Parts: sequence; structure tokens; C-alpha cells
Amino acid sequence: MFTGLIQGVAEVFSVEKKINLSTYVIKMPLNLLSGLEVGSSVSCNGCCLTVIAMEDDKISFDLLKETLRLTNLSLLQVGEKVNIERAARFSDEIGGHLISGHILMTAIIIKICSVDNFYQIWFKIEDCSQIKYIFYKGFIAIDGISLTVGKVRKTTFCAHLIPETLLRTTLGLKLPGQRVNIEIDLNTKSIVDTVERFLMFQQNIRSSYFNE
Repeated sequence: MFTGLIQGVAEVFSVEKKINLSTYVIKMPLNLLSGLEVGSSVSCNGCCLTVIAMEDDKISFDLLKETLRLTNLSLLQVGEKVNIERAARFSDEIGGHLISGHILMTAIIIKICSVDNFYQIWFKIEDCSQIKYIFYKGFIAIDGISLTVGKVRKTTFCAHLIPETLLRTTLGLKLPGQRVNIEIDLNTKSIVDTVERFLMFQQNIRSSYFNE
């Protein structure tokens, strides 16, 4: 599990494409190497990855085709930056919200508004059916960053960011047209899915009653 509080930004060192998977190597910030070992979980742009090899600050991960299909990691080029968070420990302060590292979908940045210290980014989700999980003032993880939803429309939503978030993450480097990873708060998703199933069950009961 993760908290959505980005601990550093890492540079993609190499990408090796293989049959059914790709191996990504990143240059991990030195302050995040302590205690890291093969088998550890690391959030890269919000996606939970497992360390498969280490050489100094060069950390390797294998990404399956499904992971590449569902996330923006497939678009990464050597030299680009990713948001990094080490797995949370029970003694850690949870300053964001609990994040699993399992990406639900991606979204496209469609507009960036910046006036004085006000910074707002608008996103369009690529699977419109998933907008039901996004609520005003709800939790959301964007490229692994714990944020609060600002406004929600039919297929778009926005988030407001403070200057510190822009300095500490890759969002300050993003441009319109770029794709970001989206993870919905698990509690929100569970509630929405449960209510939908209940309403469908009720509808089926009514339909059966009137058709008798």
C-alpha cells in the first residue's frame, strides 16, 4: 500500500522491450535506497512495481503487457521522469489516502490553468463509463499523487494544485495532450459498485413482479 505522498522523482535510465514484457531501469534518488531490496514494492507514477534487480542506484522492474496497456508507463522514454513512493509501513504517517498502486484507467490532460499561485489541471478520462467513480471533493490518485477532485463534468474533472506539489512531482512538467494514470479511492469504488448492484437487484425484482 501507498499514501500518495510522492517521496521523489526518478529518471528513466533504460527500457528493454522483450516478449510479453518490458524491463524498465530507473535511477532511484539516493535518499530512497535505504532498505530497498529485490522483491520490494515501489510506486512508479502510481503503479505498484516489484524490484527485480539492483545495481547501485539503478533499480530494475519488469512490466507485463497488461500493465503497459493500462498505464502511461508504456509511453516513457529514456531521460523522462516518474513519481516515486516507497511502500508504506505501519509506523508511517498517512498524510494522503491509502492507495493500492493498481491503476484503474488513464486520463488525458486537456487544459492547464495557471494564474499567480492558482494552478488547475483539467483531465478527460479515456473510459467515459468510469466517471461515476469521480466525485466533487473525493480522493483520487493522479500519477501516484494523492489529490482532491475539484469539479466534475460528464467526462472531465479537475484538480487544484499548490506550488509545492508542482515542485515535488512530475505534474509541473506536464503539458496538454499527455496521459496520466488514475487510481480511484477503493472505498468510493466499492460503495458505487455496491449501490449499483443493489439498484439492479431491486429493478429485477420489480420486473419479475409485474411480469407475473
